[in-house]
Amino acid sequence: MIYSEKTPALQLRCGSVHELDQIAEQMLTIFPVEKVFAVTGPMGAGKTTFIQAVCRQLGVIDNVSSPTFSIVNEYRTGSGKPVFHFDLYRLRKPEELLDIGYEDYFFSGDYCFIEWPELAGMLIPAGAVKVEIAVDEGSEDRAFIFTS
Repeated sequence: MIYSEKTPALQLRCGSVHELDQIAEQMLTIFPVEKVFAVTGPMGAGKTTFIQAVCRQLGVIDNVSSPTFSIVNEYRTGSGKPVFHFDLYRLRKPEELLDIGYEDYFFSGDYCFIEWPELAGMLIPAGAVKVEIAVDEGSEDRAFIFTS
């Protein structure tokens, strides 16, 4: 894992899925107050796998899986706190988030992890941390670029 801070964004790199728990732990340490994370990256970049690692660090006791068809999954930590996981891939228009009461989630003060946030338009809270997963072609290497 390599720590790099050459741009205004923070970049963490890993060469294996086995390092994701460390990346997740560092992210939660670097952003101790922020609760909404907009996770971007190409199909197959590992967005759900990364969110699974973050949920492990948060002590989620439920099975963490992609909410592609349900749009949102709610998990619980060992202490009973909710964690929300969104996958907006199937969203046709941002207004569909109104139907599920997105404000109740995004502004709850609980952790929210959002895959494909670009499909939500302007509905993503301004204070959300952007987590971009960049893939090095032909390898397992990933760069996690955090912008707040």
